Amino acid sequence: MKIKTLAELTAVKENACKLMSARLQGDVTGVTQAKLDKAKEEGYKINILVCGGTGCTASKGAEIIDNLNKVIKEKGLDKDVIVIRTGCFGFCEKGPIVKIMPDNTFYTEVQPDDAQEIIESHILGNEKVKRLLYFDPDKKEHIDNSQDMSFYKKQLRIALRNCGFIDPENINEYIARDGYLALAKCLTEYTAEQVIDIVTKSGLSGRGGAGFPTGKKWASTARAKGDQKYIVCNADEGDPGAFMDRSILEGDPNSIVEAMAIGGYATGADKGLIYIRAEYPLAIHRLEVAIAQARELGLLGENIFNSGFNFDIELRYGAGAFVCGEATALIHSMEGKRGEPTFKPPRTSEKGYLEKPTTVNNVETYANVPPIILQGAEWFSSIGTENSKGTKVFALAGQINNVGLIEVPMGTTLREIIFEIGGGIKDDKKFKAVQTGGPSGGCLTEKHLDIPIDYKSLTDAGSMMGSGGMVIMDESSCMVSIAKFYLDFTVPESCGKCTPCRIGNKRLSEMLDKITKGKGTMEDLEHLRNLSETIKDTALCGLGQSSPNPILSTLDNFWEEYVEHVQDKKCRAGVCKDLMRYEINPNVCVGCTACAKNCPVDAIHGERKSAHEIDQDTCIKCGTCINKCKFNAIRIK
Repeated sequence: MKIKTLAELTAVKENACKLMSARLQGDVTGVTQAKLDKAKEEGYKINILVCGGTGCTASKGAEIIDNLNKVIKEKGLDKDVIVIRTGCFGFCEKGPIVKIMPDNTFYTEVQPDDAQEIIESHILGNEKVKRLLYFDPDKKEHIDNSQDMSFYKKQLRIALRNCGFIDPENINEYIARDGYLALAKCLTEYTAEQVIDIVTKSGLSGRGGAGFPTGKKWASTARAKGDQKYIVCNADEGDPGAFMDRSILEGDPNSIVEAMAIGGYATGADKGLIYIRAEYPLAIHRLEVAIAQARELGLLGENIFNSGFNFDIELRYGAGAFVCGEATALIHSMEGKRGEPTFKPPRTSEKGYLEKPTTVNNVETYANVPPIILQGAEWFSSIGTENSKGTKVFALAGQINNVGLIEVPMGTTLREIIFEIGGGIKDDKKFKAVQTGGPSGGCLTEKHLDIPIDYKSLTDAGSMMGSGGMVIMDESSCMVSIAKFYLDFTVPESCGKCTPCRIGNKRLSEMLDKITKGKGTMEDLEHLRNLSETIKDTALCGLGQSSPNPILSTLDNFWEEYVEHVQDKKCRAGVCKDLMRYEINPNVCVGCTACAKNCPVDAIHGERKSAHEIDQDTCIKCGTCINKCKFNAIRIK
């Protein structure tokens, strides 16, 4: 069946509501409450949602689903209870997650063997499985509803609105949540100029890092002359610790398909291309399913909604080159060329894919478009700050209690994200720094915790928004090593086209290596800053221009650690192996020989029942001796 009218789309939605009745709360546009009430009588009484994102799938999520279905069938519940594989719920630290609807019970760290108890106790016995409920460390009690969890309380999910709620491989469930209604509205009620005007007035800016106004970019492509135009989705997410775009594609792929069609209509493009890294097999699979189902329903292809508008989408695969996150490098890669950036102007909106006018936006940017069309520019622009509208998705990683995916209004502070949503630092250690913006960003400290998260504030503080990676570090982190880690990531990712990035970053890496080995000088620190600033000013593209940011920010905020490495030959965090010294306290050592027996290089010597010694020239600082000593006699100096 091809959907050609709004009435036909509404009919599909009403049928989908019957299966989703246990999840829907009566707030779906175009479906009356009476019809929803009837759907609840006709459809499944209970929906069991199981996280089907990459993380939970890797933790036996598929086995959990199989076991639940097996028990449901054994108990004769298959007409009243249905198990749905969803996208990511966001609370990755507590996965695998199972959610029971309509009572909204949130189970954490579920294992396949828990399926029997969930069905027998919760579904049949109407008694929740307490041990699987989230335990709030502050309230010291179990919480059964996600709305009461600090992790979710301050979130506002727009881009993530359907993740963890719908089956991403069932287009009907997306339609039940107002899917493709925005596209229908654009094609039947608005001109292309009016669509661009709505996006412009909303204040939506690019979520890929640069923050360029989306409406302005679309308008530029619409004005450009060309017999063929393209609209591209940049799904080449390469920041260490970042998984925002991947989770959206895995949990709500149709939102990207719909948004690209809207963008195509607005800019005059009839062809869409999604550039996605091949390392995302689950996201690729779900995109392929979404595109095929959209074509089958006539939501992609020719004469969509009888409007005369034609649009289709193809996938292009990347090999994981970080530089291909830059628009011109991405386009060259799609063309089968080396992924290198080019000077601007001309911009891609004038001369992009196959030298035709091309719009490039990232996944999260597109995910915001359908709700903006449906709820209006004023609604979206009322969220966030004066200069940064809407919400932002962040991937929390590192030494934080609640690792996961979050979405918060622009203007939320780092303190709220790290200590309220994120639950603070692991093992009650002291917060030291947070790296925002991935390898292109900078390290911010305790003095920055109360700044509002928006593009300007982060830039003024010496970091950047980036695509949304947020890595939290505690007191055990060495900031010189952190700067080296990010630079060591960037160096091999350079395309090699410009000298500042190709050679300059290599020299920076060599200087940092020298410093972490205790061979640096104060003159090296001066050279480190000067060269970093030069590369920032002279590199060709955003990769090279931002690559020194981790160095510059750590020099500004942790200068004393650099000085300690150079002058005192000391790493306070005990991370830099060449500056570490393992010593045995003779007053504590009982001569049990456990350390000597397990040392892989025979660096420990001594008689039995006598204090042992470590040969510093032989010791490789592997830590085996500390792990084997039962008397805490070995220390790092």
